[in-house]
Amino acid sequence: MVKLKLKTSQWIVDDQDKIVIGKGRMEILENIETTGSINQAAKTMKMSYKAVWSKIKATEKHLNIRIVHTDRKEGTRLSKEGRELLEKYRLLKKECILADDDIFSTIFDSPVKRGRDQGKIRFGGKFR
Repeated sequence: MVKLKLKTSQWIVDDQDKIVIGKGRMEILENIETTGSINQAAKTMKMSYKAVWSKIKATEKHLNIRIVHTDRKEGTRLSKEGRELLEKYRLLKKECILADDDIFSTIFDSPVKRGRDQGKIRFGGKFR
């Protein structure tokens, strides 16, 4: 029998379904936090500086906040709001994964009552 598992993704979008933050932007913020540089974050992610900068600016525009501060001496760092956004998104992902895993287990790991075929799920005409 094939072991099934659930893969999910979470994005926070605006009212026009434009991405505000998702896995990619989380990675951008984490890399900026680690490297102190948009350029280094872009290199780490194998992205252009412009692509990373555009995603940062898009998120800032959607939320009407600054999520990064750039300074010639100190480099680039997350703003207080940027750190808060990153922390909240990490928490959201963690809680969603826990909830999704729980729901998945409830549906796929517990016996499913289907008349005489209790505990079996029909896939493509065959009971498993």
